[in-house]
Amino acid sequence: MTAAPRLLFAGTPEFAVPSAQAVLDSGYPLTAVYTQPDRPAGRGRQPRASPVKAWALAAGIPVYQPATLRDPAVQAELAVLAPDLLIVAAYGLILPPAVLAIPQLGCVNVHASLLPRWRGAAPIQRALLAGDAESGVCIMRMEAGLDTGPVFSRTCYPIISGMTGGELHDRLAVVGAETLRTVLPDLLADRLTPEPQDDADATYATKLDKSEAELDWNRPALELERQVLAFNPWPVAQTRLDGQTLRIWRARAEVESTEALPGTVLREASHGIVIATGSGILRLTEVQLPGGRPQPVAAFLNAHRLTGRRLGA
Repeated sequence: MTAAPRLLFAGTPEFAVPSAQAVLDSGYPLTAVYTQPDRPAGRGRQPRASPVKAWALAAGIPVYQPATLRDPAVQAELAVLAPDLLIVAAYGLILPPAVLAIPQLGCVNVHASLLPRWRGAAPIQRALLAGDAESGVCIMRMEAGLDTGPVFSRTCYPIISGMTGGELHDRLAVVGAETLRTVLPDLLADRLTPEPQDDADATYATKLDKSEAELDWNRPALELERQVLAFNPWPVAQTRLDGQTLRIWRARAEVESTEALPGTVLREASHGIVIATGSGILRLTEVQLPGGRPQPVAAFLNAHRLTGRRLGA
């Protein structure tokens, strides 16, 4: 392309901000940014701008916040911007075929998984829950299907033992931005041939639900560890203690045989509260009671004793 390309960016949460910044850092101005409408947040439930909107306003970039892209008027407004390429990262709205067809070079997505594994809304957490050894980021051409488009570039990232969903999220946000910056010149020059996905290998990362946060102590300790790590920082794994919700922010599975009923607190020390499970033990290392803050168990045990009690009952 000879003239400066006209680029649009669509994204909403914190994950998308590094990718948006990567476009500017590569020397390409953004014509406009699309993000979801402001949502009520905080105790006062006041409308709050998305992280991408806050970033765009600080950068002096026009912001559009349609509730849907299916509205013909919204599509016409987007078409007037005459984009060469639309870059998407965790936008959260469906791009209908009419929108996908507007940019001259199409639409590309920064997706936090190694497609075709974990198409869908929560690839980071689903990878942790499944015990995947690695995750990564794909830059893919968007199609009408859910994350079904061919892949321009992929970057693998190993999942380190003990890594939480939040930590993997933050790392992949950076990896995604780096990958986008690397391929953007070739994308704009239309020099890349994307690799089709094998639909037979596809898995789906369904949206997280708060109901998944409850720990079932009859399950193996390793599965419970994955649940705790994947759901940090949201929705946060939890169990019941004396009619209260005990949130568990960090834990690790260990191999140890016990005849105690699952959920029984076997022992406690400054380095962990040890719980019997369906197979092995789970050592809780960071917990939280209602009205309090997450704290290491050493601090928690200054005011609580749990040995011999049963969680989740």
